[in-house]
Amino acid sequence: MPTSIILDCDPGIDDALAITFAHGHPGIDLLGVTTVAGNVALDKTTANALAVCHFIGAAGTPVTAGCAAPLLRPALDARQVHGESGLGGAVLPPAPAAAAPGHAVDYIIGTIAAAPGEITLVATGPLTNIALAVRREPRLAGWVRDFVIMGGSAGRGNVTPAAEFNIWADPEAAAAVFGAGWTVTMLGLDVTLRTSAGPAVLRRMRELGPLGDRLLLPALEGYRPARGAVSGPAGASEPGLPVHDVCAVAWVAQPGLFRLVPARVSVETAGRLTAGMTVTDFAGGSPGNARVAMDIDVGGFWELTLGAYAEVAASLPRG
Repeated sequence: MPTSIILDCDPGIDDALAITFAHGHPGIDLLGVTTVAGNVALDKTTANALAVCHFIGAAGTPVTAGCAAPLLRPALDARQVHGESGLGGAVLPPAPAAAAPGHAVDYIIGTIAAAPGEITLVATGPLTNIALAVRREPRLAGWVRDFVIMGGSAGRGNVTPAAEFNIWADPEAAAAVFGAGWTVTMLGLDVTLRTSAGPAVLRRMRELGPLGDRLLLPALEGYRPARGAVSGPAGASEPGLPVHDVCAVAWVAQPGLFRLVPARVSVETAGRLTAGMTVTDFAGGSPGNARVAMDIDVGGFWELTLGAYAEVAASLPRG
């Protein structure tokens, strides 16, 4: 049976690609999309999620808007990376449907409470919605099947030398989430920077008809990676466009592509130079709260991802 997921995200180029993967992979049932401010403001992340869902044939998937600002800090964004619209160079028609009524936090709690143990919660943006959900309903941590994030790093950052964007954008929320009593599956920069969409991948995307021509390729062509985002597989150095957020849904579909290491992750909230740092202790000196991805089968990841995109492409009208 497919794994049911809720995807909490801030589209964002790689979030859009993650939504597309989740819709296309036969092993995933995308129950709903919730949005948060992050890569761009909430009105844009919500409009982008709706537009992507409509374009890829997932118009029946509810999109519910969430938090417009971090818990305690001023709102920040990554327009310099994702463009003013948030979708790089992709221009999709606006979705004819509006966002679902209500708030993302209520949707997350209500949907998971109705099916305890059955739904995997995936977060690929700042963790504001998730923090408020576990604060309002602490039992959520025991109700999810799994909780997976794209965020953090055991080493370098990409928005500061110490911090990855999703954690840096709302470190207080991230600290609350890592302390909520569940095991966080953390797909961070240690693996996501290696998922460069290099020339060979882009060539295969060009074969996907309107999906490639109107969404995947123009989105990636408008992508301006942050610091440290030039990488390649297994020690190579190939310039490319890392599709960070896709890793979180790829783990749900095929966890064997990643090597996870148990760890204790603490989020720095007070450091002047280190706010948003995910301080990762692999030594086992304290109880773990996370499984941190430290290796990835890059070739297998792209075969899986392009296969999911091919499923979506096959369902779209040509021309």
